[in-house]
Amino acid sequence: MVKGKQILLGVSGGIAAYKAIALTSKLTQAGADVKVIMTQSATEFVTPLSFQAISRNDVYIDTFDEKDPSKIAHIDLADWPDFILLAPATAHLIGRIANGLADDLLTTTLLATTVPVYIAPAMNVHMYQHPAVKNNMQQLDSWGYRFIEPGDGYLACGYIGKGRLEEPEVIVSLLQQDQMKTGKLQGKKVLISAGPTQEAVDAVRYFTNYSSGKMGYELAKAAAGAGAEVHLVTGPSKLTVPNNVITYQVTTAEEMYEQIVELYNNMDIVIKAAAVADYKPVKQINKKMKKKDGNLFIELERTRDILKYLGEHKKQQYLVGFAAETDNVLSYGKEKLEKKNLDAIVINDISNKEIGFQSDYNEVIFLTKDGEEKSIIKSKKEAIASQLIAFIEKETRKD
Repeated sequence: MVKGKQILLGVSGGIAAYKAIALTSKLTQAGADVKVIMTQSATEFVTPLSFQAISRNDVYIDTFDEKDPSKIAHIDLADWPDFILLAPATAHLIGRIANGLADDLLTTTLLATTVPVYIAPAMNVHMYQHPAVKNNMQQLDSWGYRFIEPGDGYLACGYIGKGRLEEPEVIVSLLQQDQMKTGKLQGKKVLISAGPTQEAVDAVRYFTNYSSGKMGYELAKAAAGAGAEVHLVTGPSKLTVPNNVITYQVTTAEEMYEQIVELYNNMDIVIKAAAVADYKPVKQINKKMKKKDGNLFIELERTRDILKYLGEHKKQQYLVGFAAETDNVLSYGKEKLEKKNLDAIVINDISNKEIGFQSDYNEVIFLTKDGEEKSIIKSKKEAIASQLIAFIEKETRKD
């Protein structure tokens, strides 16, 4: 991903330059080493000291300010990074690059570099749609520059439309995914289920559980980041659909069963992270049930056991289940692993309110059918997902 990468961030003179400070912070937090080149215009919006404080590196502005006399700054900067990111990239900067101009440190460095360059434009919606800007972007695209498209929304000029710099979190995520396109799951098809299901009682009520879908969504992001073609079957969730993931929205356990079975035969890896209802009402009432005196009894019946079906019909797939338990977590997990004919299982203790359902954190045990056991201490689900995908990828290479 971006951890350990050397990234040269070019900041040009637009109001969105303030977002570049947050972007530097996000990249640094993700483990990247960031150096910043600012255009003179950019310094009118934000100060070099802000970038220096966050990146812990010198900030470069003037072509003629040679900080190290043993090196030529723009050549050294051009050779240093794994890739260059221009954010925000104004219409003026894009035009100068497209026409081969080298009139400041940033454009001089860009002419001298051979590393990949990502461009995140930010400008007024009409500027973004101007034929000159479009032609310049097309020219850069033909040369291999990679664009991170701006978002839609309220712009500093007062217009609403496409042109605002994409949010720093999204830029980092897109960079991670692009960097991992040649990852270890390249060419693999991965099916992941996530979230809860909802089983209707009447027109206004349903049975569900506390699952938020966070673990499954993070697994989908991590698998996509590792280069896989990811198919996410998700129950109702408020989470944002991950980028570069094919998503299928379902509601009930039966709908999830049907969608997963339809996709199953074409998958290489299947990770069943959804918290599917074990029971559903025998009868669903189309109207709202009116309150009556006395107790209400609702008869329930079993839903289909999706994981059992997948285990029974497994061919080439590497099948991973989840076991959310409140006691005897390891023994119940091992029992499920064998009973459902799984290749591996992820076990977690949901009795701990600080982890598991609804939380951003989890603590799990990854157990394989061969008895290999790996524990992941309390961590953010994003970090756990990355480790689980790495474990699974390593296990699939054994076959």
